[in-house]
Amino acid sequence: MILHSVIALIVAYLLGSIPFGYLLVRTFRKEDIRATGSGNIGATNVVRSGAKGLGLATLLLDLGKGSLAVIFAKHVAHHHHLADPFQLMTLAAAIAVLGHVYPVWLGFKGGKGVATALGVFLALVPAAAGCIFLVFVILFAITRIVSLASIIASASFLFFGFYFAPPHLTHITIAALIFIPVLIIAKHHQNIVRLLNGTEHKFGKKKAAA
Repeated sequence: MILHSVIALIVAYLLGSIPFGYLLVRTFRKEDIRATGSGNIGATNVVRSGAKGLGLATLLLDLGKGSLAVIFAKHVAHHHHLADPFQLMTLAAAIAVLGHVYPVWLGFKGGKGVATALGVFLALVPAAAGCIFLVFVILFAITRIVSLASIIASASFLFFGFYFAPPHLTHITIAALIFIPVLIIAKHHQNIVRLLNGTEHKFGKKKAAA
């Protein structure tokens, strides 16, 4: 039982660490996305590089790999009759996001985990994921600042996630659920500095203009 749980977590990390943004840009544009814009491998930087189609594909694939990691863990938990399937699912969710942020394939230098986190939330607590996405859309529509919308939407999971989560959560599950938004916010530390300084650029505008 322990072995199968460990395998599920390893699979979650390997899924999360697939750098779709890097692979798509390298394959179709023969470029290294890490040398463009912010150097991030996520969908936002792919779009800013001028590849809107690849950016959308990156978003969907990063979201999908997060969901798949949780779904696989759920399958393992139910197949082996684990007493608390949700605990293994939350651990897989946290590790999948960790894999995106620190992918073994790119020297542990990855993205910020926003799309992957939304994917794991969709598989874990769909209602919370919907609320978080709505928070992001509203804030982005008002500010046009992706980082600000991502930070606040991630923080909102600390409310929505626990509100919609199953009752009687274990300490491990609680820690895993808190870990995900904290990691995402921490990865936005440079954006937070620019936001405080009023120098964070808005989506669709060149950095120089901002």
